[in-house]
Amino acid sequence: MQSPIESPRGQLLSNYVLARIVDMTPIDIGLFDYDRHNAVYIFLLNDDEHIYMRYGGREPESGETYLNLDSLEIALRLGLQQHARYAEGQLPPQPRPRPLFSADIPLLKEHEIDRGRCVECHLIADYQAQQGELDGSLDKLSAIYRSPDIKNLGIHLEIPKGVLVKEAVGAAVEAGVQAGDTLASIDGIPVLTFGDFLYHYDKTPRMAKTIDIGVKRGEQDLALRVNLPEEWWRTDLYYRFWTVEPQLYFFAKPLTPDEKAANGLKPEGFASRITEADPGAIPLRVHDLKEGDIIFAVNGVETDSFTHNAEVYMILNLTSGKEATVSIVRDGERMDRLITPYRQYYRKQKS
Repeated sequence: MQSPIESPRGQLLSNYVLARIVDMTPIDIGLFDYDRHNAVYIFLLNDDEHIYMRYGGREPESGETYLNLDSLEIALRLGLQQHARYAEGQLPPQPRPRPLFSADIPLLKEHEIDRGRCVECHLIADYQAQQGELDGSLDKLSAIYRSPDIKNLGIHLEIPKGVLVKEAVGAAVEAGVQAGDTLASIDGIPVLTFGDFLYHYDKTPRMAKTIDIGVKRGEQDLALRVNLPEEWWRTDLYYRFWTVEPQLYFFAKPLTPDEKAANGLKPEGFASRITEADPGAIPLRVHDLKEGDIIFAVNGVETDSFTHNAEVYMILNLTSGKEATVSIVRDGERMDRLITPYRQYYRKQKS
């Protein structure tokens, strides 16, 4: 439903020109960068292509949680304020990223553009990942686990009110974040919307231990340092359909220290018990693992400094479609089993 022109939202929108992108082929994706698995993503910018802010962002549970008409109105008002500041020379010029177009990604050009197909946003992300895997430049951790959930930090927003903190728990409250604070920056970069915050949060190196968050509390501007929780970057991948993500066809839960000791396994290892084995693994020849199996090693590796979860370790260290060996405990007996993680192709031709 369109906003009536006489409504407050309609009046705000009348100050903007809407450009809806239906084919990404001619778009400079170097400039218009974002997590391309969002349901809706909006850039507020001027005709100099100076980006004032981003509106959008999502969480694993829903693509619409952070999309709200009231918060959109807030963004539209802030956009006009930023535009006035730009016109007065109060906003410093933005450095423009190196231009990048869909045709610059060889796999995408070969399988989509050269065949006359529409280039959709999620295709760009997936082909970039595939290209990186092929070139040996893929940082799988950053490429697969995109847009970490800010609730892992303990930040819950009053969504209709933009970046107003509704509740702070865990790492956020330990850092001093309070309900009623307004998020103002992340690692020194000003943010005006949740889309801004999440975009820059996603750029945080996955090895980072802390991030700096600026908040506005009444008339005060506060700088707070947040200690990032263990595996803060981990998020549900079920909606992303990454070709480079090994499809394991099981879910697993890390063992407790007592469970590891009872099974004679290394206390620092990533041993995990399978809680659910997908029956589709058998006809697809992925594996013959069963619920209750304990995976304690993958290709002879039992420990990893980055994760204590065998499932996560396999996603990050195995190549989809290529055979590997897992060592398991089944009914008290140790044995090796083969696994060939399924390689999925979502609305794409096989490369």
